[in-house]
Amino acid sequence: MGEVLELKSSQVMPLATSPSDTNTEAEAMQTINIIDGDPSKDITSSTSLQGYQHNPQEAWLPITESRSGNTYFATFHLICSGLGWQALSLPIAFASLGWTWGIICLSLAFAWQLYIIFILVRLHEANLGVRYSRYIQLAIASFGPKLGNWFALFPVMYNSGGVCILLIITGGGTLNILFKTICDGDATCHAKSLTGIEWYLVFACVALLIAQLPNLNSVAWVSLIGATTAVLYSTLIWVLSITKDRPIRISYGQSDKVKSNMEKFNDVLNALGIIALAFKGHNVILEIQGTLPSSPKQTSYKSMCIGVTISYIVIAMCQYPLAIAGFWAYGNKVPYSGGQGLLTLFSQIHGPNSSKLMMTSIYLLVLVNCLCTFQVYAMVVFDNLEVRYTSKKNHPCPRWVRTFLRIFYAGLAFFLSVTFPFLRRLAPLVGGATLPFNFCLSMFHVDCNEETSTKWFGLVYKHGVRLLWHCLDYSNSYCSDLDLSRQWTRSQLLQALMIDTLVRN
Repeated sequence: MGEVLELKSSQVMPLATSPSDTNTEAEAMQTINIIDGDPSKDITSSTSLQGYQHNPQEAWLPITESRSGNTYFATFHLICSGLGWQALSLPIAFASLGWTWGIICLSLAFAWQLYIIFILVRLHEANLGVRYSRYIQLAIASFGPKLGNWFALFPVMYNSGGVCILLIITGGGTLNILFKTICDGDATCHAKSLTGIEWYLVFACVALLIAQLPNLNSVAWVSLIGATTAVLYSTLIWVLSITKDRPIRISYGQSDKVKSNMEKFNDVLNALGIIALAFKGHNVILEIQGTLPSSPKQTSYKSMCIGVTISYIVIAMCQYPLAIAGFWAYGNKVPYSGGQGLLTLFSQIHGPNSSKLMMTSIYLLVLVNCLCTFQVYAMVVFDNLEVRYTSKKNHPCPRWVRTFLRIFYAGLAFFLSVTFPFLRRLAPLVGGATLPFNFCLSMFHVDCNEETSTKWFGLVYKHGVRLLWHCLDYSNSYCSDLDLSRQWTRSQLLQALMIDTLVRN
């Protein structure tokens, strides 16, 4: 599934070697069509997209249907997809790591995040005339059709689908809390409240209504709203946390509870997992860059780099204060509960003393952010579904087919969110399944698309970093599993899950 660009000629050049007897959909798209009858014409003399056309199928798909984006739109998408409620759990990591190691680990993770993103931005248009506007395309060009699909298809769908399910759970739960906050003790109002499943359905229906926007570029203004709300509620929470009175008897060291060395080690690895999960959006970087225009003279690289720089300055200005101010305000009283971290703790400690308008505003901002973020991640899944249809039918999706596919996906995400309402508590465990995809698979793409350095330092660095991230991934998943099993053994696993489901319903 590589993207085809036409540069005016009649040659066909393969992007990646593959068996000649395999005529698959993926291989069919791994070509560059050059259709210019005048080979002496210098295509780099044009700054427009004239003579630098897309494969016709690209104009049928939601990701690349419109390439009239700009640096501002890319920045909106990046902030909306990269900053979310996961960052509210960063003070929990500091409670286990302490001030020094917490800041060091957060900074290392942030630097690594930027490094991986700039790798993806560079690989998007590494060769003139070739654009990889989807992670799956890049994987196929790097590893071949079979291995590329195996490497990328499941992680991309798993990441995007999992985020959408978590957003329905979070958004539906926030709707429920928002309604109760507005009621404010009115028994008649509380009696009219919907059940947990009904709140999930309300959120899914509103998200589906917004999802009828045709392509990713048309979602840019939705992403602007999502980015604005994310920055606002992040700032509000940490500012209000430091202006309110701190709880009594807080400390910034380990909790008073006596723990074994294994339990302390488990807490440290869980903290590293929380920091890793706070950084998201890797699987939509290529898609966002795919909405930017490109020409032989001026590619999309510079515009995307500016967008990444601006967006991650904003994200850093939100994440660092959340982690540092949140830990300063609550110390080790931020135990991990699978909820919304700092927001949950703030509402428990300061909610009764805060104005109803303030609490309602915060919950409303979180709700709107969930609705907007849903659109960015769902568009990746919509695109993947439409690729299958257009490849088989060889024509664009009719409006009714596109609507049906989106209703089907929203219904499936709603069904899974209702079936697994406790999924948010398993975030460190299930998130560990795609941690290598997020943090180190891009380095393999570099090796496959460029000449590998023969210097021993470069080899040791690359493979050492990969090994480190894989060890952290498996350790994070193991410790999350161990932590959950200990907790649920005491409270009886089946009973806990049944109670959790009944409470939400």
